[in-house]
Amino acid sequence: MVIKIGVLELQGDFALHHRVFERLEIESMPVKMPSDLNLVDGLVIPGGESTTISLLIDTFNMRDSLIEFGTNYPVMGTCAGLIMMSKKVDDNRVNPLGLLDIFVERNAYGRQLNSSTEIVTYNINPKKKIKLATTLIRAPKISYTGENIHVLGKFNDSPTAVLSGHHLGLSFHPELDKIDLFHQILFDNTSPFYYKNFDKVYAT
Repeated sequence: MVIKIGVLELQGDFALHHRVFERLEIESMPVKMPSDLNLVDGLVIPGGESTTISLLIDTFNMRDSLIEFGTNYPVMGTCAGLIMMSKKVDDNRVNPLGLLDIFVERNAYGRQLNSSTEIVTYNINPKKKIKLATTLIRAPKISYTGENIHVLGKFNDSPTAVLSGHHLGLSFHPELDKIDLFHQILFDNTSPFYYKNFDKVYAT
């Protein structure tokens, strides 16, 4: 089945996500208004400034459409996108979408000067563990996970990647390191790591 994935282009590092999809030979398109969601089969909410993204979502009247879209279609959030997908954030300037049952602390890994790339082991399924570069830039920290959250990887005992049904949240930027595994997990239905396989093989 041919699919098309949208990348929310209100603010942030959306261009690199399009490049990842190009390498995977998956068609992608910008999402800038509610009607664009009618044209796509999945969505990436990229990294950036979560307070600005939250404000622009309301400015362009996209909140209800994004929540409704996420009910039926896969959504991935990276860094600020993870913050927007969460249920609760430690900053009242951010109004999250509540797609993931997690609580998030903004900028918990420090300021821009404290950005780093760490090697983290990700449990893709019970038989597959992969060590990947994990670039944390003013990264959010997941301080609580609900019952239906699969933790795929941790750094310093804090989750860096979580999966819940057709929603995937990352505290880091895989697109900066040309890592396409997580895009495969959520959007590439030809990949053995595709999220619909997780219910069959993944052990919490």
